[in-house]
Parts: sequence; structure tokens; C-alpha cells
Amino acid sequence: MSQSVYRYISLSFRKTLGEEGSALRHERLLTWRRQHTVTRLAHPTRLDRARAIGWKAKEGFIVVRVRVRRGGQRKRAIIAGRRPKRKGILRMTLAKSVQRIAEERAQKHYPNLEVLNSYWVGEDGKEKFFEVLLVDPAHPQIIHDRQVGWIAGAPHTGRAYRGLTRAGRDGRGLRWKGKGTERMRPSRQRNRRDTRRTQTKAIP
Repeated sequence: MSQSVYRYISLSFRKTLGEEGSALRHERLLTWRRQHTVTRLAHPTRLDRARAIGWKAKEGFIVVRVRVRRGGQRKRAIIAGRRPKRKGILRMTLAKSVQRIAEERAQKHYPNLEVLNSYWVGEDGKEKFFEVLLVDPAHPQIIHDRQVGWIAGAPHTGRAYRGLTRAGRDGRGLRWKGKGTERMRPSRQRNRRDTRRTQTKAIP
């Protein structure tokens, strides 16, 4: 049974993650570390993944690679005496994923574009690298495209900041439906406001 070209591209990228592709992976990471935090690319590194999340080889589409630090927040040690539990150093992780941070940095670097989606391309001991797909909502090729033209509408402005991308929806818990997700929609913040309003005691 024959496989598509994108299947072979996916398999070739997976080989770079193993021992046989360690030399190529090491060379890539050395090059990526020396570049800027947000670097514009001529074409995606993972063509199969980019096409799967909406990228097209036409005007109006831009691909950038973003470098983001790994791990939780770095907190300075407290000199005064406390239990380790109360020092506020361990387990200080952000509620936002590193991929969402990468999308927001790309959006901030290109304020006239909109983030379509993103995907992982590599990581080392200190940083992670993501490729972010950006779309120009004012470009005629995008406006007249039936598949991507929706992004030119006003409700889709600032998608990365509002958690409307795939990574943003994952962080907001919108990948699941049914029992256990009652407070995820429309948002956890909105449900928290409703709870506070009902729990507030009225003073006569």
C-alpha cells in the first residue's frame, strides 16, 4: 500500500529524534540558538504538520520559529526561616503553556498578522522551539480564500492573546466535553464570577 508524501516527511522528521539523527539534530539546535528569538523562515521545517494545521504555500502566509525557555519560573531563595512548602520556590509553574507563550511572542513581533496555529520542532536542555503560522488578514489572497478567509473577520482579532488557537484551547480545557467540564465554558473566569456572586451575602 502506497503512502503519501507527507507520511514520508513525517517519518524522516521522526528519524532526527532518534540516535541515527543525533548529528543533524545537534547541528540544527546549534544554529537555532544563535538566531533571534523570533526568526522568519522561508518554508516550514515540518511540512506535513504545517499543512495539517492550515498552512498554504501562497501569499499572506508567514512561518516564524520562536524560542522559549523551558521549565517553571525561576524564584530566588528566601533567607528567612520557613518550611520548604511555604518558600514559594518549588512547583511555581505558569498556568499558560510554553507553546501559548511562543504564539503570543510571534503575535507581538508581527502585530498586523494573526496567529493561525503552531507546532513543536525541537528542544534542548534550556529552551524549546516552536514554529508559528501567521496569516495576513488584510491580504486579498487570504480574504478570498474559502478555507482561511474567516480569519479576516473582527471576532478573530488577537487570537493568540485570547486563547483561540489550538494550544490556547488546550490550556483552557476546551478539548473535552461532558461530565467534569461544566465550568470550562464559556470560561473558568466567568464561572468563578458567577460563583462569587451567588456566595456573596447581601447586607440589609
